[in-house]
Amino acid sequence: STIVDNFTRVSPALDVRTSYRGSDVVETLDRIAAAHGRPKRVRLDNGPEFISKDLDLWAYQHDVVLDFSRPGKPTENAFAEAFNGRVRAECLNAYWFLSLDDARVKCEAWRRDYNEHRPHSSLGNQTPMERAFSSGQACLP
Repeated sequence: STIVDNFTRVSPALDVRTSYRGSDVVETLDRIAAAHGRPKRVRLDNGPEFISKDLDLWAYQHDVVLDFSRPGKPTENAFAEAFNGRVRAECLNAYWFLSLDDARVKCEAWRRDYNEHRPHSSLGNQTPMERAFSSGQACLP
């Protein structure tokens, strides 16, 4: 699963698994929240892992708004969809993975490169981490 901040463009996690359930989403969000703080709102598509009781309960318990895009309207979540396409093209389809652990290592290297070394024109040619630090929303890579 991919997670990306719409403002800074920082990706705090690429969670590589063979399948993804609602409880996995909660685990990933808890891990990110422990390191970076809890978000106030999470934008989601309508995948089965996101329309789960586990995620709904987590959001309720932590006062987090779950903001679902409308089914069949990927343009409502355009940046996340574009980011997913970039992960697919530049990481998942670009490498042969020998194991799940190998995929995790390679995807983590890609994520760090994306966050720390790739300037974005939409960020004034800053990297996502530069944007995060300059905006006061810094988080660890």
